[in-house]
Amino acid sequence: MDMSCRLYIGFFLLSIALLLNSCHHAPSDNGLTKVILQADWYPQPEHGGFYTALEKGYYKQEGLDVEIHSGGPYLSAYQQVASGGAQLGMGASDRILEGVAEGQPLVAVAATMQHDPQGIMVHADSPVHSFTDLNGHSVAVLPGATWFRFLTKRYQLNNVHEVPATMSVANFIANPNYIQQAFATSEPFFARQANVEPRLLLVSDSGFDTYRVMFTTREFLQKHPDVIAKFVRASLHGWRDYLSDPSVAHTAVARLNPALSPAWMQFSWQQLKDGQFVTGPATDGSQLGQMDPARWTALYKQLLDLKVIDKEIDPTTAYTLQFVKPN
Repeated sequence: MDMSCRLYIGFFLLSIALLLNSCHHAPSDNGLTKVILQADWYPQPEHGGFYTALEKGYYKQEGLDVEIHSGGPYLSAYQQVASGGAQLGMGASDRILEGVAEGQPLVAVAATMQHDPQGIMVHADSPVHSFTDLNGHSVAVLPGATWFRFLTKRYQLNNVHEVPATMSVANFIANPNYIQQAFATSEPFFARQANVEPRLLLVSDSGFDTYRVMFTTREFLQKHPDVIAKFVRASLHGWRDYLSDPSVAHTAVARLNPALSPAWMQFSWQQLKDGQFVTGPATDGSQLGQMDPARWTALYKQLLDLKVIDKEIDPTTAYTLQFVKPN
């Protein structure tokens, strides 16, 4: 059994334990306001700012008792938040727009990442150097991925064989011609561990440029804007600290998710920094949490064009800028 398969099994068992544990939580004391943040995946460095804020007490300083619930492949943060199972969630801007179009009362309140680290991984010596070059090749992708539909249409990939992606880099390591979807913060690490050098074509470079976001429901936002303001402020404080020093968050994440190694976490953190995924290109951190209405509108039009959204909506209802006003 290869490392990736062992990790998958470990993640599966961990998700069951964490979900069972999340069903039992003590009521807040000392006058703190209880807030549940539903994660989009298992505890990992990509959640580092939130865990930094939690461990350093930034939420408590704002009067909040925040509890981070683990996600996983069988749990939707969007459904959890929409149904009231959590007050806030981690997600992606395209999924927020899709949810709003489907009638879910979701609204993004701040960006966690300015750009999504999703991409397509090829071998270093692959003849594929652009998305257009994917024609004539097989690509392992999770079925129904919106970003891949965008690539297929924009680059006229009418000669691409789409195969189901797995939770493993075993095929990539074994086959020098293998191409698969990957996150800049994860799969390249395991490829290099096996002495295979990868390259990554970032989806954001194609023009399909999504945010990773913190989101809530329209009702909770209207009733508790003060809670959202406190949560966003503390979270962004945590993200600033995490990018400077990940040690506090990594200690917490490793405790919750023993499948993560120190080397893997360090790699993920370095990629988040070097790729400017969280901060964007502004070196002074002024873009942290910010969202651009033009990018939301452009994404909305792309989803309409792809027929992922089948009816017109007002894209400004899917986000608010009241908590991330430009500096």
